[in-house]
Amino acid sequence: MDWIWHFPQIEGRTLRESARAVDQHYRAFSRAWGGSIEAAFRPLLDFLLWFESLLITTPWWLIIAAAAAIVWLASRSTIVTIGSVAALLLIGLFGLWEDTMRTLSIIIVCTVIAIAIGLPVGVAMAWSNRVRTIISPVLDVMQTMPSFVYLIPIVMLLGIGLIPGLIVVVIYAVPPMIRLTDLGIRLVDREVLEAADAFGSSRWQTLWQVQLPLALPTIMTGINQTIMMALAMVVVASLIGVRGLGQPVLQAITNQYFTQGLLNGLAIVAIAIIFDRASQAYGRRLQQHREATRNG
Repeated sequence: MDWIWHFPQIEGRTLRESARAVDQHYRAFSRAWGGSIEAAFRPLLDFLLWFESLLITTPWWLIIAAAAAIVWLASRSTIVTIGSVAALLLIGLFGLWEDTMRTLSIIIVCTVIAIAIGLPVGVAMAWSNRVRTIISPVLDVMQTMPSFVYLIPIVMLLGIGLIPGLIVVVIYAVPPMIRLTDLGIRLVDREVLEAADAFGSSRWQTLWQVQLPLALPTIMTGINQTIMMALAMVVVASLIGVRGLGQPVLQAITNQYFTQGLLNGLAIVAIAIIFDRASQAYGRRLQQHREATRNG
């Protein structure tokens, strides 16, 4: 009757043998296909290195002017624009410009990839409850899995470098994009959809001309969250060779360099605030335009 009082467990030897077998099969898969998978990602690596070099070699004043123009067009806020310019100037004055440009390059590329993946998957989830039932548990696992765990299979497969880091960041950052795309499309009023059907719109016409425009404020929130998640993963990705603001933070932790860690951490916070304020302000403007159009 001991089994009543003690939780049954898999025998230790059986568990170890099973885990060893899985590890051996994954190592065999990595040796067989790792090179091919790495070669498939080579064009992306070349583009990422080119984009990183472009940001680093472009004059700082031109980068700041472009950033100020983008922030102004997105937010139409003088305070947000001036704050963004001041933050970038301080980053340059403290000698963090090149690392910031490296971080920006991978964040921008990862965000574009996450949008390219998350938008169609979110649309598929909104269209099909069966797809939503399948994808939702996967997103739950992706969002609750400790970030360091993502590194293990990727490093075993591709080693260390920019591409493994980019894959890890995309995996970590894409769930909010998928979920909020699905949510935004599902929140579109059924009366609007019925009106589109009455005018003879096809399913794709309804998607592009009705659902996506009305869901855009929610989708912008998803993009905002994706950027924040990607920035949060930068420090962790530095463990596998991603250069940028994360590596000095890691060095500061290892060598107890308080000032270095603080300055690089504040630079990451500044970039996050710039993205957050600009994207949130743009989302609010879209929401106000949507409400004005509905009321008008």
